[in-house]
Amino acid sequence: MKQQIRTVPTSSVGLLYAARGMRGFGDGFAIIVLPAYLTAIGYGSVQIGVVAAVSLFGTALLTLLTGIVAARYDLRTLFLLGATLMAVTGLVFPNTEHLVLLMLVAFVGTINPATGDLGVLVPIEHAMLAHGASNEERTKVFARYSLIGALSMAAGALAAALPDFLVLTGISQIGAFRMMFYAYALLGVVNMAIYQYLPRVHADERKYGTPLGPSRGVVYKLAALFSLDAFAGGFVVQSLLALWLFERFNLSISAAAVFFFWASVLSAFSYPVAARLATRIGLINTMVFTHIPSSILLILAAFSPNLYVTLGLLLMRSALSQMDVPTRTSYVMAVVTPAERAAAASFTAVPRSLASAISPVFAGALLATPFSSLPLVLCGALKIIYDVALLFSFHHMKPPEEQTSSTSRKS
Repeated sequence: MKQQIRTVPTSSVGLLYAARGMRGFGDGFAIIVLPAYLTAIGYGSVQIGVVAAVSLFGTALLTLLTGIVAARYDLRTLFLLGATLMAVTGLVFPNTEHLVLLMLVAFVGTINPATGDLGVLVPIEHAMLAHGASNEERTKVFARYSLIGALSMAAGALAAALPDFLVLTGISQIGAFRMMFYAYALLGVVNMAIYQYLPRVHADERKYGTPLGPSRGVVYKLAALFSLDAFAGGFVVQSLLALWLFERFNLSISAAAVFFFWASVLSAFSYPVAARLATRIGLINTMVFTHIPSSILLILAAFSPNLYVTLGLLLMRSALSQMDVPTRTSYVMAVVTPAERAAAASFTAVPRSLASAISPVFAGALLATPFSSLPLVLCGALKIIYDVALLFSFHHMKPPEEQTSSTSRKS
């Protein structure tokens, strides 16, 4: 009989946190170096947008595949395969310059031009962490997980300034970019070493004829709404936002690295704030009433003619825009049965990835228009529509801890 996950040992949670940190650091500099590298080898905004879209689309399909096989295979094996793919991506990407080959590597590789909770192994990590957390602690567990990811991405964003310093030592700019990709591959190897210490376990056996059982309707509705949010976010994935700053304000890569570092730091420390806020006003309210102001700030940044005002607005947005990440994950894990968690995590993540893979193509083209800020406006407007729809659809469906709290107040 296959071993099932009932609780996750503390040591395993620590290993998952450590692996998340390594991946976050690599993603932090890769998503900034990626558009700079593609520009250096001669590609324009439209081609870069296509590469970003292909990367997101590939991430979606691999995430779906992971969710399908997660219930049948040893999870440690899946983690090791993901880390191996990360290492291979870092080795192959800098040695490829033809657009078709770049698209192929982007499709099957792990470099993701977006921030947040997209990624091949993220749904499995979510399910494992949820198994070991009580209802009262679940949001805090995911807040710590998101905090580690965001801080590591902030450090990675700061490391994206290294090519400028390497050039001063006599290394060519393209050579410096390639060294960063090799560092990304090394982080994949480090993750392989971390995952070796995870126990050999399998996800819960399916209790239903399909991956999802009684929560199917809820998951599909959430997936549709999350897809709208992700489609909107695809207009300003971090790589394209960096490109917009490069072209509109002639921002240097080192200055962009510092900006994205502080943006990631602000996002990181918003996660524990979101967990505390959720205990007071609820998960859905926290998601919605922090998200709408961040979208308004993004729209204002689109019309700002001053670099410093723009960066200030974007930093304020960063302090709010990601507060829905741990609360969203916690909510999904709360409103489905334990046996459905891995599938629910995958089924809500994959449509997000697919939706976010479409908009970068349009964003890349829109960046080349006279009003290059249009992607920011579209992103903000669509996200506000998503927030209103989410509040209307799910304000009545509360997770167990909020039901308990409501009952206690009534008594």
